[in-house]
Amino acid sequence: MTTVSMRGLTKRYGGTTAIADLTARIGVGVTGFLGPNGAGKTTLLRCLATALAPDSGRLVAYGLDTAVAAERTALRRRLGYLPQDPGLYPNFKTAELLDYVAVLKELTDTGRRRAEVRRVLAEVGLTDRATVRVRKLSGGMRQRLALAQALLGDPELLILDEPTVGLDPEQRMLFRALVSRLGHTRTVLLSTHQTEDVGALCERVLVMRAGGIVFDGTPGELAAQAEGRVWVSAEPPSDAHVYWRNADGRYRTLGPRPIGGEPGLLSIEDGYLTLLGAEAAAAGSGDAERVS
Repeated sequence: MTTVSMRGLTKRYGGTTAIADLTARIGVGVTGFLGPNGAGKTTLLRCLATALAPDSGRLVAYGLDTAVAAERTALRRRLGYLPQDPGLYPNFKTAELLDYVAVLKELTDTGRRRAEVRRVLAEVGLTDRATVRVRKLSGGMRQRLALAQALLGDPELLILDEPTVGLDPEQRMLFRALVSRLGHTRTVLLSTHQTEDVGALCERVLVMRAGGIVFDGTPGELAAQAEGRVWVSAEPPSDAHVYWRNADGRYRTLGPRPIGGEPGLLSIEDGYLTLLGAEAAAAGSGDAERVS
């Protein structure tokens, strides 16, 4: 069942087109958005969260048209949004901040609101930080607090922009468990640079470039884009697009087969780099020994 529908969505900033005539239909489950910086992911999620109005096109979520003021307000009651820069008030205590956001979300019954604050604190593992001021939380804790505010009211549509930034491996694992559980019954949309998060969480992945969608499929189908282009060899190649030295001392190549190269296991990152070519390779070149 389709819960979110976009048709001809376009958004410009001056002479720059951030989203270009984008059309897609999304249903219940976890959908990931991948793409290099400037691909339009954040702008698209802001439009989906009704924080930004598109210049043209139509956006409908749960039967509510975001171009209609009353329906846009109704949709806001049914969604949770974690922006890339949450802007949390530093002098609030953790529970006080969530209580304030809950009031903004129209949870006016005091008893219910306090119970909801306790619930989301427990969901993100911050119960023992309820009386700590936001400015004294670590970066990972602040990110979990930002996620907690998005979960207030048990939203049907959850929009998460770079949700795992600042999380350590244990926190990322707990985040994946939480989002995986939520995705069984609602629509979860997340933008990330972490391809491992996409592989662990998403049933569907959309790759964006220059404001449009250049791939729509499963993580496995994205990895398959690199079929016949991933190799492992004892010596570094001389004409590969991208290669790096593995922990075992062998070289992993993405590109033409090097001398002595054997097929390597495909990953989502391989498919992503193959799909976007030099643009994605340049963005990730800090992890490679050579990019040509």
